[in-house]
Amino acid sequence: MKNTYILLTLIAVALAPLATTAEALKAHGIFSSNMVLQRDKPITIWGWAKPGNQVSVKLGSEAKDTTADNKEGRWQAEFPAREASGDPLKLVIQSGADTITMEDILIGDIWVMFGQSNMAFGLGKTHQADMEILQGNQPLLRQCRISSNEQATLQTDIPARALANDGWVVADPKTVAGFSAIGHAFASRVQRALGIPIGIIDNARGGASLESLVPRHKFDDHPIAKRYADSVDKRIADFDPDEKLAGKIAGWERKCAQLRKKGTPENKMPPKPTRASLRSWDIPGKSPSDAASCYNGMFGVFKGLGIKGVLFHQGYNNAMSSNCRPKRYRVLMKLMIEGFREDFKDPELPVGVIGFCAGGIPQTDDNFEVWSTGGAPYIREAQRLGAMDVNDPDKVVFLPAYDIQIPGLHPHKKQPHGLRAARWALNKVYDARVNWSTASLKKAEPHGDEMVLTFDQKVMPDDMSTIPEGFSIAGEDGKFYRAHARFLMKKDAGIWNTAHKSYDATVIHVWSPLVEKPLAVRYAWATSPMGNLKANGRSWAPLASFRTDRWDYPESEDPTVSAVDRSANRAMNAEATIRLETRKLEEAKKALEILERLKTLGVPEAVAK
Repeated sequence: MKNTYILLTLIAVALAPLATTAEALKAHGIFSSNMVLQRDKPITIWGWAKPGNQVSVKLGSEAKDTTADNKEGRWQAEFPAREASGDPLKLVIQSGADTITMEDILIGDIWVMFGQSNMAFGLGKTHQADMEILQGNQPLLRQCRISSNEQATLQTDIPARALANDGWVVADPKTVAGFSAIGHAFASRVQRALGIPIGIIDNARGGASLESLVPRHKFDDHPIAKRYADSVDKRIADFDPDEKLAGKIAGWERKCAQLRKKGTPENKMPPKPTRASLRSWDIPGKSPSDAASCYNGMFGVFKGLGIKGVLFHQGYNNAMSSNCRPKRYRVLMKLMIEGFREDFKDPELPVGVIGFCAGGIPQTDDNFEVWSTGGAPYIREAQRLGAMDVNDPDKVVFLPAYDIQIPGLHPHKKQPHGLRAARWALNKVYDARVNWSTASLKKAEPHGDEMVLTFDQKVMPDDMSTIPEGFSIAGEDGKFYRAHARFLMKKDAGIWNTAHKSYDATVIHVWSPLVEKPLAVRYAWATSPMGNLKANGRSWAPLASFRTDRWDYPESEDPTVSAVDRSANRAMNAEATIRLETRKLEEAKKALEILERLKTLGVPEAVAK
């Protein structure tokens, strides 16, 4: 049965293009009325027709003739690059008696919004959605939404079911609620700043792991990636859909039996599972956790289209302890960006990586050590380092997002992420006069019982505070405790100086009474971390979370088992709880010492308390 299923799968894949050619003249699904075509790059239009048929493609006043090939019936027409223009064009495709007409096509820039659900999250569900929607009349801004279409092999076309609104839509108060919130915040600002048409392709897939977003051919470029891809191939080969279906039916029968005991009538029973009802999560190779599955059907499927750049936002699925492999994530991040550039034939394609966002319970003084143990900060680090590994710091950038905090897996504050990305793009991609800066650690040195951190730019809170927050410190035992931190005050600081002029904001001293000989420091190291430092004190430029140690997350290198088993996870949490209680006890002792000292100075007890 397994071999039969594999054979049928291979046949289906082989015949997929033929299924397209058997129909009438067709353009690739990415093309529709209201779309934006990429400026300053050759324009390629393609689709399918009856093999051997002549096809005429007319874009505006320019026409090209081509022939559908004899194998798959695929045709392709290429037009010279054009400058940006808001003047609407008509695209007319003819072959024999068949004609396809698309209206209101503009020439501008296309940005792809890739990742998982926090990138796809709609504008209408966010904070300040009413204001954004009210200002949503922006006819030069368009979106194409590609919904779930994960596939085991690279697809040639986008099925109609995966195209929301039949393709591209124009931004207006009736439509923008359905735009990607991050994409809209980004693209609307870029469009207004440049005055040219901007199109966004929202192809983010909820629940996607990074592995599913990387082009399949890139997994052969690194042994860690290849080892993982080989394990996926083995699961595909071993998969028996009938066995999987039998398990689903057994579960369904148990559920129905329980419902009958409760008196549920037969016509209210859930439908019996069938092979067609198996979810993609159940099928190796198609699962949104498996190698290239989402890329195959949602991004690589339209390669050949010119694009300007990519914004990427993802992380939750890879931060879960069972799936948290930061070393592999870093490798795949670099391979993914390289794959985008290779597949879309642009070695300098800009890619903005919006960091794993903050969600859930925030880190506080009362839970600091315990909330520092999870895998989320390691994934943020892997995102940043993987982007840096591409070695193109202007065109490939990591944009921290941990400081925009709100409970839940889907934080409703999305606009700040898009605005930060717009600042980067306008400054580095478009060379516009917009402020953009980041800061990074230059060196960390022990000095007595302190660690002295030096940064390449000023880092300070954006609320004029003089107290840095979010640091932890450890000695040679690797046990991190919440740390105190201070700026180095200037000798000439006067009473009338503003806060940021009173200290050297490029140097921070970090210490803890629990660590006599410090060796390492971490900053903003939690899922929803403390951390109030911004590059030059600008609210849109948070200092990226970092660590100076090499005590890595204890991930398994075996891709067939859980990244971290439950017992190890429980042990980490238990040890962190001990550290938290130790710090609290030490702080209580210090408080009592201060109270006793005040008493010796003659301070009344009521005041001392």
